[in-house]
Amino acid sequence: MEASGGIQASLSGRYATALFELARDTKSIDAVEASLGRVRAAIAQSSEFAQLIGSPVVSRQQAAKAVASAAEMIDVDDTTAKFLGVLADNRRLSQLPAIIRAFRDLAARHRGETTAEVTSAHPLTEEQVEALKQQLRTRIGTDVSVDLSVDPTLLGGLVVQIGSQRIDSSIRTRLNALAHAMKG
Repeated sequence: MEASGGIQASLSGRYATALFELARDTKSIDAVEASLGRVRAAIAQSSEFAQLIGSPVVSRQQAAKAVASAAEMIDVDDTTAKFLGVLADNRRLSQLPAIIRAFRDLAARHRGETTAEVTSAHPLTEEQVEALKQQLRTRIGTDVSVDLSVDPTLLGGLVVQIGSQRIDSSIRTRLNALAHAMKG
């Protein structure tokens, strides 16, 4: 499996590549990806956890203990738990969101999928996600894995990023365009 130079070029990409190769060798890509999804959700839902991974003042030992405890609470697999410990020891927890994104990209490529980052104003239902995947699959020509996030400032609509292509149908962008057009 060749990782793109873009992913490997960044610090987070090198960590994600190392984790992906370990998961591939142990045939646990799906388990690690699911665990990283739970970690990502924990970061989004817990301001304390988000502060922990972003804080440079937390000692390595404190960070390692806190991450081990959090990993147990959110039920991550052993590979991911050990990886989080390595990040804490190396003081790289702040890179965790970027590592998760890069890992998801690597896993999607491994499955022959393209990854789309989708930001919506409100959480999407399973039916909406499936319809979106189908539309993107038709447009791109390959299976699409979606990385969902919510940004209430969009007001409505979606912003879809696939590689360098950006599809912005958010109400915020439409209102900004209308305001600009009215200025003359």
